[in-house]
Amino acid sequence: MSTIRLHRTTTLTPAQYVAGLTDFGPGRSKLFGNSADEYLKVHQLSRSEADVTEGSGGVWERLHYDWSDPNLVVLTTTDSNVWGGASGHTYTFRRQPDGTTDIEVIVVRDGKNLKGRVLGVVLGTIGKSVLKRAFEDSVKAIEARTNSVYRASDSASRSAA
Repeated sequence: MSTIRLHRTTTLTPAQYVAGLTDFGPGRSKLFGNSADEYLKVHQLSRSEADVTEGSGGVWERLHYDWSDPNLVVLTTTDSNVWGGASGHTYTFRRQPDGTTDIEVIVVRDGKNLKGRVLGVVLGTIGKSVLKRAFEDSVKAIEARTNSVYRASDSASRSAA
């Protein structure tokens, strides 16, 4: 079993990052490269929970998302072709006095078969940089999307005046 810890400070609020994390619409792969659109299937979606299958490159998992706590999002793997046991992701958000947000992510990979065990070892060693880059890219993509929405909104407000 591999446990990978990642950290990033962002200008996003926790709610803005959670909005991106829980956007299961088309184009999700632009925010999360490891979530290819052809794998994406939303089984259930409510105000603070979702049951979603996603993946890429021949690896998929069904995840239960829980974002009922505004400072914590827990993704629990409920089924997968490679992950089992304690697998999942935990996102913790801490607002800072300067208005930024620290995002801590803990990724647990517990292989349920040979392929999963090998992938878990790879991710826990040389693959950590791949996960780190993917996480950082997701933060940047959500920042860009959020900033573009605010720019469009601000432009519309000026036009109306």
